[in-house]
Amino acid sequence: MADFIEGKRPVIEALRTGVPIKSILMADNVQRDGLIEDILRKAKRAGTTVEMVPRKVLDGKSDRGSHQGVMAKAAPFPYVGIGDVIDAAGKSAEQHDGRALVIILDHITDAGNLGAVSRSAEAVGACGIVIPNKRSAHVEASTYKSSAGAIAHVPVAQVSNLVQTMSRLKEEGFWIAGATEHVEVEPQGQDRTGDGQRAGGHLAPRDGALRLPGEAAHRGRSGVPQRGASRHRLHVRVASPEPVGQRRTRRLT
Repeated sequence: MADFIEGKRPVIEALRTGVPIKSILMADNVQRDGLIEDILRKAKRAGTTVEMVPRKVLDGKSDRGSHQGVMAKAAPFPYVGIGDVIDAAGKSAEQHDGRALVIILDHITDAGNLGAVSRSAEAVGACGIVIPNKRSAHVEASTYKSSAGAIAHVPVAQVSNLVQTMSRLKEEGFWIAGATEHVEVEPQGQDRTGDGQRAGGHLAPRDGALRLPGEAAHRGRSGVPQRGASRHRLHVRVASPEPVGQRRTRRLT
């Protein structure tokens, strides 16, 4: 996560959506307008310390020079291990007739897109999201914003090797299906037979999809059907709810 969130409205949004914040730095000569008063109220409610500092301190820490007299120091996002995600899936399977869903994101490099996918994942009760620790977006302030805070409620695991992780999930009884723009097979038209009732979804954009993770899936990659005349490429934050929802609502037997 970025060290600092700059500006009045971004700081308000961070406080509103639950971004873990260590402290807020505020210029000692900042004008106490309605936005500043809102920040102070939200910070007090959250138990977040507000430090009054000379404006030059903020100038020295700002990347863009647009801090507006206030910056929030963000805490690192609490990633979990893949074992934690598997454990959460096991508990979900016990409570939901064998159903559990884990989302695997391959080469999703935009932090806002990661947040949008996490919002869909949280909405359907996914047990976790798996991302590679390289060639991937990380959770930062824009992730919280685009997820509407949902990222705080979905465990996110960073792994060094997606293929090995998918193999481990298979060993744990997951049935893995891929989704990408490369093909036009509709998700609801696919065979979902497999050894387990737990689902792992491998989701990747066209330009970023890696061959080996796709080949590791039980079922070849599906796509989101497009019937409009324009046939534009769907943004991953738009396309992700379709395969995510399909995997969650159908029991894999």
